Amino acid sequence: MKVIQLHKNEIKLIQRAAKNNREAQHVLYELHAPKMLSVCRYYIKDVQQAEEVMLNGFFKVFKYLKTFKNEGSFEGWIRRIMVREAISYLRQKKTIEFAAEDEYLEHDYSNNIKTNIEVAEIQQVIDSLPEGYKMVFVMYAIEGYKHYEIADLLNISEGTSKSQLFKARQMLQKKIKELNNSSYGTN
Repeated sequence: MKVIQLHKNEIKLIQRAAKNNREAQHVLYELHAPKMLSVCRYYIKDVQQAEEVMLNGFFKVFKYLKTFKNEGSFEGWIRRIMVREAISYLRQKKTIEFAAEDEYLEHDYSNNIKTNIEVAEIQQVIDSLPEGYKMVFVMYAIEGYKHYEIADLLNISEGTSKSQLFKARQMLQKKIKELNNSSYGTN
């Protein structure tokens, strides 16, 4: 019963927020801001810049809240806005570059590397990727976008998306292996 009640409360909260009720908007912001900052942070290294992007994203959320039709997840709807806002920010900064599209090889990534790396270190490794690799990797591996969706959002071909993902995975594996070797003293 609580889950249904919570869902009904969120619908009422969204309806109130759509009518510019500041208290309802504040509650929605407080509920979703931590996760949305994480989403923005996946794409943007600097936390302050990620916060700025998130705030701009919430401005759009509240501006277009009347268009949300309660079809699907509200959090997913907000998340898509945040992803697009992060992409837009990076485009404005002109930091997105995609390496030349190469043939990529299908590779089995099921042989996960055993690691004692902390979450913060993993985020640093992801942050160290070139922006094009990072963006495609995050969209595919973390956000769950398909290559055709990534291609559409980033105005690139599906082949470029696949190539960027392949290269990002290669680079991540190499960097994680280096981190493992240095933490185990085998370097």
